[in-house]
Amino acid sequence: MPTTVCTAKASYKKAPGLLELTDTHLQWTQDGKKAPSVRVAHADATSLFCSKEGAAQVRLKLGLVNDDAGHNFTFTSPQAVAYSERETFKMELTTIISRNRSGTSASATPRAPITAAASLTPLKAATPTTVPASRASTSRAPSVSSDGRTPILQGTDAASDFRLRKKVLLSNPELASLHRDLVMGGQITEAEFWEGREHLLLAEAAAESQKRGRPGQLVDPRPQTVEGGEVKIVITPQLVHDIFEEFPVVAKAYNDNVPNKLSEAEFWKRYFQSKLFNAHRASIRSTATQHVVKDDPIFDKYLEKVDDDLEPRRHRDEVSDLFINLGATLEDHGETGNEKDITMQAGRQRGALPLIRKFNEHSERLLNSAMGDNPPSKRRRTDGGDSNDNYGQIDLDDLHDPEASAGIVLDMQDRQRYFEGQLTRSAAEQEATIQNVDIRSVFDEIKSGLRGWETHFNQLRIERKSGDAALLSMTQNVSARLDVKTKKTEFPADLFRQLTTCQTAANEFLRQFWTAIYPPSTEQQTVATATPAQKAAKAAKMAGYLSKTHEKVDALVRAAQHEGVDANRVETAMKPILDAVDHALAFYRARNSKPAKVA
Repeated sequence: MPTTVCTAKASYKKAPGLLELTDTHLQWTQDGKKAPSVRVAHADATSLFCSKEGAAQVRLKLGLVNDDAGHNFTFTSPQAVAYSERETFKMELTTIISRNRSGTSASATPRAPITAAASLTPLKAATPTTVPASRASTSRAPSVSSDGRTPILQGTDAASDFRLRKKVLLSNPELASLHRDLVMGGQITEAEFWEGREHLLLAEAAAESQKRGRPGQLVDPRPQTVEGGEVKIVITPQLVHDIFEEFPVVAKAYNDNVPNKLSEAEFWKRYFQSKLFNAHRASIRSTATQHVVKDDPIFDKYLEKVDDDLEPRRHRDEVSDLFINLGATLEDHGETGNEKDITMQAGRQRGALPLIRKFNEHSERLLNSAMGDNPPSKRRRTDGGDSNDNYGQIDLDDLHDPEASAGIVLDMQDRQRYFEGQLTRSAAEQEATIQNVDIRSVFDEIKSGLRGWETHFNQLRIERKSGDAALLSMTQNVSARLDVKTKKTEFPADLFRQLTTCQTAANEFLRQFWTAIYPPSTEQQTVATATPAQKAAKAAKMAGYLSKTHEKVDALVRAAQHEGVDANRVETAMKPILDAVDHALAFYRARNSKPAKVA
């Protein structure tokens, strides 16, 4: 008699019943019936999803090995009790699924549930639990299921690493399809699949870590005309934040008057109808608009004098950097006079000065916000240091390569002896060359060869035949490439998909094979380095997969003949991948046939 671990009232397909978890099965029995309608063995559980905390319905979804849709259960007790019951099931099922993934489940052979599960609609507000894989859909959780909890990237936790892999696969359908065929098909492991693709995860992690900067647009709310001729401005929390940050005087007016004198709605209504709002607008016509706007006893107190004098109201710090100070050469060329150039003097159109200064202040705020978190080495060098160090002022850190590529280490025997011999030979050849060369005779020979070069150059005639032939060859090449791109394949859709799948899988096996044979590149971050025994086992495994490529292609040829497609076309299409496979297998056989060295 199985032992009951936990029970709860739950509905399945809108039918009330009792959900039970025993030491061998998860089962649900409809009210009024004795036999369970749903019975799932522990070994069949692969993933778990739960509704968000605070959702109207407390739900739990269990994914199965042989059922992508799984089972949906809704706990029907009062919400507080239902949430507690759901958490108990969640904890127990998580332990069971983790045991299944680690391969220590008591029942290793998956068994189908007794009842045929219908296709269930996924939860709209479902969030994955600590078990990071699901079979709810082929494009989501299964595409990133792992054979273990070990992160692919070193220094990241399992949850973050899982999220990065999931996002990469979702953004690349072809890679997701390859992952589904090979990893979910059990041919290669998760770690083997991502080996050599760490740069994709690093790029996704870098994109996630980037912070969005402030928008460069000036805060200038635009009124919208709605039905009836009314004008409205949509106020959002972000707009309020931007207005307060761009115009501190508005924030001061808000703090002084809300909620004691004005409500928040009335404050914004009166602000957008005041002279203060028109003074802040990014338009030279806003000054003229102020003469037709009615006075407001509250907001008019915060009006400032128009900044249209020749000298700005807010003085900027003097720039001491000679490379960006446009007035640094004011004292140069004394012989021709150093009078100021008044043709470029600001203020010739006085009404434009406030707008220009507003743009300048806004740009300065953007730069300060962008450079605020950066180290001092990234900021402008205008203070400190040697004033005579002109090169240091233009030596930017961003122009330096942070690290040079070391390339792939050449694995060879007697490396030191080889290079010492090369150096000795090169030194001897260089010494012999220096001793045998007569510098004077070399210069005389060059001089005699250059005599009459103008006459020879004028007599040079290039035949059009060679140029026309080269142009015709390039034109034919481009035309052939365009024909290949524009010409639609005449293979049936299903056959073409099988050809593509076979070729993609073979390419992945080749990549895995050569990765196991050759040392890894030092330019990219990789997973933990495999031992020689692990590499040899991986190479043998991939060679076994590659040896079956010819059988797969032969099967595709027979399928093509059955559908009325010329077999030669299929063989021609698959010939490049077969040649690459044959080359890899020949290399592997030659490598293993070498006699072992006796110490």
